[in-house]
Amino acid sequence: MENTSNSSMNTGHLAGWVFGLLIIAIGILNLFLVHPVPAIAYFILSLLYLPPANALLKGWFGFTMPVVLKIGLGVVIVLFTLGVSDLGDMIDKL
Repeated sequence: MENTSNSSMNTGHLAGWVFGLLIIAIGILNLFLVHPVPAIAYFILSLLYLPPANALLKGWFGFTMPVVLKIGLGVVIVLFTLGVSDLGDMIDKL
């Protein structure tokens, strides 16, 4: 029988890596196409999703960011990128 907590942990880590790398990609696009300041903000926000940085936060502070908060922040980041930021305007022009 499989350990369900181990498989859910792997799924959570995979989701963290995928979304963290997506935010890094948005940061790189902002760096080259828009301005370095939002790129730095995206790079810092991506650390909240990457599993090694999450483990480091747990070691330093003793807790991690709840999954519900991560999902809400992810929705805000995507909506901001596509709707408000200059990068969203550049994507619309393509």
